[in-house]
Amino acid sequence: MKVYKNLYRQITSTENLFEAWSIFKRDKRNRPDVEVFEKNVEYELFKLGRELRAKCYRHGPYRMFMIHDPKLRCIHKATVRDRVLHHAVFKILSPIFEPTFISTSFSCRVGKGTHKGVEYLARTLRAVSRNGTQPCYALKCDVRKFFDSIDHDILLDIFEKRVTDPDTRWLVREIIGSYEDVGFTREREREREREQKCAKKRRANRQSHEPAFRQRVYE
Repeated sequence: MKVYKNLYRQITSTENLFEAWSIFKRDKRNRPDVEVFEKNVEYELFKLGRELRAKCYRHGPYRMFMIHDPKLRCIHKATVRDRVLHHAVFKILSPIFEPTFISTSFSCRVGKGTHKGVEYLARTLRAVSRNGTQPCYALKCDVRKFFDSIDHDILLDIFEKRVTDPDTRWLVREIIGSYEDVGFTREREREREREQKCAKKRRANRQSHEPAFRQRVYE
């Protein structure tokens, strides 16, 4: 297994930060937070670079909001500055880890995507069903709160087996650890979900007993 060193200078170089900004801003220029950042983009990126090289960078807070796609999801969104850095880190680390991923994972990967996934599924269905002459089955499932439930220690252990650069390790730990700051929010979400389930059960129980109660009253 190849081990990688001296990646931090590549991640924090001015060239890499500006390239990360160019990638990040695609299709986002009309968003208010991106417009504000772009007005002083050179100042912001040079400042980010100085903080990274001095190792005084700290990941900012997340903004929480809900979306329907179609089920209700809770999203935690980092600041523009931090997301630009995410792209800068990804640009250097992706070539190291991308070859280790399974080939049939299609989401959020360069050269993959929905269309490639549909093409693979069509080929697999034809092969398994022998061109539609045999029954074939698929399991559709989802891991509940997958990203919230990732064990950071295991994730970092996998990462640090390939990357021995202490500065890059520090930066990745800073980014990954920043999500622990919203742990209290995740716990509130879980508690809210439990309360909603209990409320539904109580309403269902009341509705099931209501006809019998009315019958006794009228009798």
